[in-house]
Amino acid sequence: MELDRRGAELLFQVLTEREEKNSVAIASNESFAGWTKTFTDPRLCAAIVDRLTFNGTIIETGTDSYRLASTRARAEQQAVG
Repeated sequence: MELDRRGAELLFQVLTEREEKNSVAIASNESFAGWTKTFTDPRLCAAIVDRLTFNGTIIETGTDSYRLASTRARAEQQAVG
């Protein structure tokens, strides 16, 4: 989903105000490189990623969907049993 410039600016403002005060958790199906699809202004996108990653912990779970893998495993179990 594309976020217009005003929405991206508001998100950046929230992240800036929370910086070093409170935790922020973000989940995304897209790698940081793909965030330019959502935040179309490259400078603003870089600033948002910068705020999120500074002193943060990045947990990458891979590209495979956990939900899809779980659904397939259940379907295989039902077919066998």
